[in-house]
Amino acid sequence: MRDVHVELGKDSYEILIGRNLGAELQNFIRETGFSEKALLISDTNVGKLYGENVLRSIREAGLSAELIMVPAGESSKSLQQAEQLYTAAIEHCLDRKSPIFALGGGVVGDLAGFIAATYMRGVPFVQIPTSLLAQVDSGVGGKVAVNHRLGKNLIGAFYQPKRVFMDMGTLDTLPVREIHTGLGEIVKYGVIYDADFFDFLEKNADKALSLEEMAVQHMVARSCEIKADVVSKDEKEGGLRRILNFGHTIAHAIEKETGYVRYNHGEAVAIGMIGAAYISREMGAARDEEVERLERLIKRMGLPMRAGGCTTDHMYRDIFHDKKTVGGRVNWVLMKEIGNVFVTDDVPEAVVRHAMDMVTEKA
Repeated sequence: MRDVHVELGKDSYEILIGRNLGAELQNFIRETGFSEKALLISDTNVGKLYGENVLRSIREAGLSAELIMVPAGESSKSLQQAEQLYTAAIEHCLDRKSPIFALGGGVVGDLAGFIAATYMRGVPFVQIPTSLLAQVDSGVGGKVAVNHRLGKNLIGAFYQPKRVFMDMGTLDTLPVREIHTGLGEIVKYGVIYDADFFDFLEKNADKALSLEEMAVQHMVARSCEIKADVVSKDEKEGGLRRILNFGHTIAHAIEKETGYVRYNHGEAVAIGMIGAAYISREMGAARDEEVERLERLIKRMGLPMRAGGCTTDHMYRDIFHDKKTVGGRVNWVLMKEIGNVFVTDDVPEAVVRHAMDMVTEKA
């Protein structure tokens, strides 16, 4: 088992990474002093696989918990779905010390975390991310949100979990496409922070794709370490934390233009990273070789390199609804080289449009 510490003063927490973490979850519950009532939030895919087992562990640890399953998919990250969960929390008599557990991928974690952050102005939150993407991305860092029809994650909060349990066993049932989408975010960590990690991914792509045990545990742990280090230095995205958004500006536009159904998040991020790399090259910041290394690894990880169902005009419009845009200026995360990025709000429109053209499939 690996243990990653996220240092945030009084809001610090541990990330446990391993297999069969039921006993660790129960010990944590018994030691933490929660109120008796609890909610376990999952979705209709994950809940059917793991919901009853996790619910049993929570109940055996002494809590009166209910399992609530929301429809699987990005559409559940909505205020309408949130209202139904608030109703469930009220009807189950949750109080300010009642924990909410999130069992699932990024949608469930974001939605359940948003409920925990806002119900009674904040109740304890525990993450049990079950997808590779959630384990390396939304399961760490304390950003919770729901979507608005005009943009992704526009309604949310910074709210840290009390603990995160990452059971590698849940990855065994992931569809191949979900493995690829998680690898999109994992590649990002090498680009923004750790050239040696990027090199590891290049050399171990086959093991990564097959989820070989030691390789995947290292990938998850190193990704969590990088994100934890960034978050501990900049919890609320005042500066350094912005680098975690590499590729995300274009990615969010792609997701919005395709209705959040055509591309998984990591797939959109992969395309967005290529777009950001093209901008970096055109701005004179990144060399051809660096951009080509990124393109090769993204392709090797089975990720898309171009977006269908999008137009440059619509994507360009969308970036101004992105939460990274301040005062009408987009904060772009760009490459200098693998392992070294920077943030700038001074990118000409023509450069952005050209990069978007290059990552958009032509009809």
